[in-house]
Amino acid sequence: MSDINRDDDLIELAAPPRFDYGERVVARSAVRNDGTYNGRDIGDVLVNKGDIGYVTRIDTFLQQFYIYAVDFVDTGHRVGMRAKELCTLDKLPDEVLQKLGSKPGPLQLLGVSASGLEEK
Repeated sequence: MSDINRDDDLIELAAPPRFDYGERVVARSAVRNDGTYNGRDIGDVLVNKGDIGYVTRIDTFLQQFYIYAVDFVDTGHRVGMRAKELCTLDKLPDEVLQKLGSKPGPLQLLGVSASGLEEK
């Protein structure tokens, strides 16, 4: 347990969760199995940087952090991740959208299945 970095100056639970249920997110870095993911060897890559998933559950850890269960549909993995490991694709801040100009159109399609496009 001594290897847990508590980031003592940061208490995420003092604010609402950064992401909502069903929100489309992208992994900011690769995530390897630390031994808590059954059926895979320790060190196996579960999520690659840039993989897109959906928040399916929000829990807490150490009464300090939010842990988001993210379902990465393409790989079939559901992994617990911290907010700093994720970036939203659904709720980009206005200043980011302004910098993107006309480019956010393709972002709207990332992680959306063909059947999801037919519904729109």
